[in-house]
Amino acid sequence: MNLRDLRYIVAVADFGHFGRAAEACNVSQPTLSGQIRKLEEELGLAIFERVGHTVRPTAPGGQILDHARRALAAAEDIVSVAASARDPLAGPLHLGVIPTLGPYLMPYALPAAQQGLRALRLVLVEDLTVRLIELVSAGKLDAAIIASDPETPALQTETLFDEDFWLVLDQDNPLAARNKIGIADIDPQSLLLLTDGHCLRDQALELCGPPRDAEAAIADMRATSLKTLLHMAAAGYGMTLFPALALRQEEPLPGNLVARRLSGTKARRRVRLIFRPSHPRRAAIAALSKLIRASVKDVLEKENEPALASAES
Repeated sequence: MNLRDLRYIVAVADFGHFGRAAEACNVSQPTLSGQIRKLEEELGLAIFERVGHTVRPTAPGGQILDHARRALAAAEDIVSVAASARDPLAGPLHLGVIPTLGPYLMPYALPAAQQGLRALRLVLVEDLTVRLIELVSAGKLDAAIIASDPETPALQTETLFDEDFWLVLDQDNPLAARNKIGIADIDPQSLLLLTDGHCLRDQALELCGPPRDAEAAIADMRATSLKTLLHMAAAGYGMTLFPALALRQEEPLPGNLVARRLSGTKARRRVRLIFRPSHPRRAAIAALSKLIRASVKDVLEKENEPALASAES
C-alpha cells in the first residue's frame, strides 16, 4: 500500500468511474484498475462494487476511503510544513468562499492580499457551505469563508466580521416609508429566498419564519444568486433580505427598489474563517484572517455609506 494507491481509490470514489479517475490521475485505466485490484487483494476485501456502468464503495470500502482521505491530507501537510518552514507566507493557499460572499468580499480582500501578502497566492473555490466544510475537513482546501457555524469539532473557526441584513423592496411598498423595519413586520409569504443549500436561505427562514401557505408562497420561486433575487423583486415578485456587502456592490438597485435597515441585533450574519486545527500554515491563515477583517472594517462600520444613502433618503 502506498500514497499512489490511495490517490487512485479516492479518485475513483470522487468520479464514480474508472476511466475518468485514470484520466485525472494521468495514468491508463488498466494501470489504475490493476493497482486497485492489488490493493483489494492485499486488504482481502473489495473496496468498490460495480453496478452497471457505475462504481460505488462497498460498506468497508467507504471506511477505507475515509482513512485514505485523511492520509492524503496528512501527506499534503508534510509538504506544507516543509514549505512553511522556508516561508510560511509564500506559495498557494486554497481558499473556499460561499457564493453570497465571494463576489462581494473579494473586491476588498484580493487587492489587500496582493498588497499585504505579496508572496501568497490565493486559489479561490466558490461552493455551498456543506461542500466547503467537506473540502476543508478532507484537506482539499486550506481554509474557507462561510457565514454559519460549521458545527464540527474537526474544524477551528475564527470570526471575521458581522454583516447586517437589509430589506430590499419596492419603493411603493408601505414598509418603504420607514427608515427601519422590524423583523415582525416582514411577511414571510412575500419573502424571496435563495435555493436549498444556501445558508442565507436558512438564515432568512430562521429570522422571518416560514410562509403561512407553503404552496402559494412567493418563496417557492427560489433563486441561485443574490443578483437574481434583486431582479425578481424588481419585477414585482416580492421582497428579499440582502447582506450589506452585497447591497453595496449591487447599487444602484434595479427598477424601483429601495433598501431599508432592519432593527434588532439578530438581523445579521457572522462571517467565519474555518480551517483544520492541525494545519501547518497557521501563520498564513492568521495573516489572511487579519487582512480580511481590515479590508472591510471601514466599509461595515460607516453609518452613512454613500452607496446606500439613497436607500434612506
